[in-house]
Amino acid sequence: MKYVISWTNRDGATSEADTKRVLAVFSKWTPSEGATFHQFVGRLDNNGGFAVVETENALDILRDVSKFEPWLKYEVIPVVDIQDLAVANNEAIDFRESIS
Repeated sequence: MKYVISWTNRDGATSEADTKRVLAVFSKWTPSEGATFHQFVGRLDNNGGFAVVETENALDILRDVSKFEPWLKYEVIPVVDIQDLAVANNEAIDFRESIS
């Protein structure tokens, strides 16, 4: 399963000391063994970022994001490839059209 993870800075966690600490923690962090980070990007306003992560175990994501919880707020959204989304939407349309 793929997920898009977005994060922003927690209120009050934007001091220079907070930034230094989260960067120190990040420098020692590695993703969970079962998680593949396909993309990892930061916002240009320096207030967070996004990652596209694939894993068969959602707990991998929990393990990774919880390490940064004192400084960052997360939103984790399950996603599918657009081709799969199109197939599912077409199946739904076909189903609805089959009902008179």
